[in-house]
Amino acid sequence: MSMLAKQIEQLNQELSSQLPQEVINAFGKSVDDLKTKNIEERCIQPGEKMPDFLLPNATGKMIDSNDVLKNGKMILAFYRGSWCPYCHLELKFLQDNLSRIKDKNAVLIAISPQTPDHSLSMTEKYNLEFEVLTDHNNDFAKKLGIVFQLQDFVLPYYRSLGINLSDFNKNEENLLPVPAVFIVDQNKVITFKYLDVNYMNRVEVEELIQAL
Repeated sequence: MSMLAKQIEQLNQELSSQLPQEVINAFGKSVDDLKTKNIEERCIQPGEKMPDFLLPNATGKMIDSNDVLKNGKMILAFYRGSWCPYCHLELKFLQDNLSRIKDKNAVLIAISPQTPDHSLSMTEKYNLEFEVLTDHNNDFAKKLGIVFQLQDFVLPYYRSLGINLSDFNKNEENLLPVPAVFIVDQNKVITFKYLDVNYMNRVEVEELIQAL
């Protein structure tokens, strides 16, 4: 088991002891419902071309994917937001392995629908040395087919935990990207894809680096 997987397992144990069973059941039902949507099969696939993007980073600077790809391969890591403890673990682990990613001539970029202010807070908390971009209204993620509507039945449980997505994303859509990681070569072709509708599962960093 990888270090990230061990940290996720520990987080699962902590949350299961802290959260009411009703909340855990609702989150599980939400994941089970997503599994019926076949997002893994219907989204963009390896061998296809990644659409261009122009998105703001944590300080509001616009980042152009064409400029990024001039420097090598590109890793795009989509995460739900700074309110998600699993996303914290994943981004911190990617930062811990950033030098290995750079050694493979790749540029790491994280993307979420939350506002740049929230991204900046996360960047500063973990001293992230890669770009953290805002995909407002999930417009870019929608092109990739990795967006889902958070179900009405689970929204009250999110709010009971202080997670109001309209505050983070500045809209009322309650749309989120499925946690996903793509490797894109300099010809804009996707050479690797990781996607799992169960937000508790995250990419194996060793597998990711091996794929570069």
